[in-house]
Amino acid sequence: MKAYVFPGQGAQFTGMGKDLYENSAIAKELFEKANEILGFRITDIMFEGTAEQLKETKVTQPAVFLHSVILAKTLEDFKPEMVAGHSLGEFSALVANGALSFEDGLKLVSQRAQAMQKACEITPSTMAAVLNLEDKTVEDICASVDGVVVAANYNCPGQLVISGEYKAVEVACEKMKEAGAKRALILPVGGAFHSPMMEPAREELAAAIEATTFSKPVCPVYQNVTANAVSDPEEIKKNLIIQLTAPVKWTQSVNQMIADGATSFTEVGPGKVLVGLVNKINKEVATHSA
Repeated sequence: MKAYVFPGQGAQFTGMGKDLYENSAIAKELFEKANEILGFRITDIMFEGTAEQLKETKVTQPAVFLHSVILAKTLEDFKPEMVAGHSLGEFSALVANGALSFEDGLKLVSQRAQAMQKACEITPSTMAAVLNLEDKTVEDICASVDGVVVAANYNCPGQLVISGEYKAVEVACEKMKEAGAKRALILPVGGAFHSPMMEPAREELAAAIEATTFSKPVCPVYQNVTANAVSDPEEIKKNLIIQLTAPVKWTQSVNQMIADGATSFTEVGPGKVLVGLVNKINKEVATHSA
């Protein structure tokens, strides 16, 4: 079975999507529609902008979403049997499998980006990558630290990202190193995504998601929150709302997709981060970049 996976924030690069715009009438039309919906020419920033401009949250999330979704719509043999997306990528996956329209998906991603930006400004918060520690050890250390710090991204065995208040993350990093972590490194991100620090953003996004129509998808989506196959529109909505404050169970999702019959994974969007993670989770399955 063919699985398609969609990357999240951090995969962006200058020039992303330009070849699609120039070589496909469908792509050009969708990019122009996106400029209209967003109220600014995001294509100018994607194609010609600096890394700094691309890093702005209101730009990054829609840019990665647009690259992924428009690429999927221009692929000749795009017939997904299962999909998943990493964090923001879950929205791309939901448009690709027909659960969300292109327009609604873009509007939600834009609202999500702005809500997260606002939440980041309330309390100094951050994320850190932890390498070569067992999941349980990372979870136990987080639980032992005063303040808010939690496991946020289960990316692959031995690679977790923690998230929370700045001071608590710093303390947790020191404890991780003492426990034998190869690395515990603060990441250059704007805030504590997938942690309780995102509660204000979750509340704001919940209202937007509730007001949006979701359809029955053509194939199941393996959602970050549950790591299980979901096809019911109401359940998809509920999990999408929880996603902002809950961890991304990427390792668990990939393992479940393989258990359910996935034999190949194709990454649709900028970069090759997810292909790399899938290879670390399971060396046997075939991986491709679209």
